[in-house]
Amino acid sequence: MPPSTAVDYAQRHDSFERWYQTPLGRALLADQRACVDAQIEKLTGARQLQVGVSHRFPLASGADFAQKIVTTPRWSPAIPDGVAVCDADELPFPGDSMDLVILHHTADFSPHPHQALREAARVLRGEGSILLIGFNPLSVWGVRRLLSRARSGPWGGRFLMKSRMEDWLRLLDFSVEHSRSCFYRLPLHKAEAGQKMSLFESVCGNGILPVGAYYCILARKRVCSRMPRRPAWRQQKVIPLPGTGTVGASRGCASQVNIETRDLGSGHGR
Repeated sequence: MPPSTAVDYAQRHDSFERWYQTPLGRALLADQRACVDAQIEKLTGARQLQVGVSHRFPLASGADFAQKIVTTPRWSPAIPDGVAVCDADELPFPGDSMDLVILHHTADFSPHPHQALREAARVLRGEGSILLIGFNPLSVWGVRRLLSRARSGPWGGRFLMKSRMEDWLRLLDFSVEHSRSCFYRLPLHKAEAGQKMSLFESVCGNGILPVGAYYCILARKRVCSRMPRRPAWRQQKVIPLPGTGTVGASRGCASQVNIETRDLGSGHGR
């Protein structure tokens, strides 16, 4: 891609973060928090990871997880504890280490959305859950993005199809357990305009029509966590030396010392 048409994702992240401070942005965030809480209220585990465009908009604050980690793509002096600075497509966490991964518009604002999804799958343990939130192109918000020349706020995102994200998840051995679109307000900041569309919200807000501003997908990883393979020498008869306190340094396996037959033979008569 020529430099003149290269996308400045850092600038789009900042613009989207500022947009969340608007009345419409705060309403959208409140709806997303309620949706996330409803989807994961029965999930528990040790670690919860949220990957998004900013650490200032945490989701699932009431979830029952011992450790909650949030990532942010840019460093700032005011970053609190529990926030990791990294790109969504290069997560600094070991594989099979998370019980829940929340992708908050990650694919919408990532230069490599498929790789970002792969990274989320890598750090998620077997039978863990992933919750993905993205803007819906088949909505009034999607039409607004197509008609707008500006690429500020949410209009700088990709607006990927929900069916496409579900296909990506299935290719990564996930099973989709819940998928729906939410938030049926028009993309207008004026309060009076939003009040006039109460009929639109009542008609479309029943969940039957998939025309909500964003979609929420909950999927479970059907790939079991990697188990350490038993070393070949553990399958043979091993005679440990008495009094040798050895420490295992690989996959948690304790080291032992083999005494060869010739050594046993040379010990007779001693």
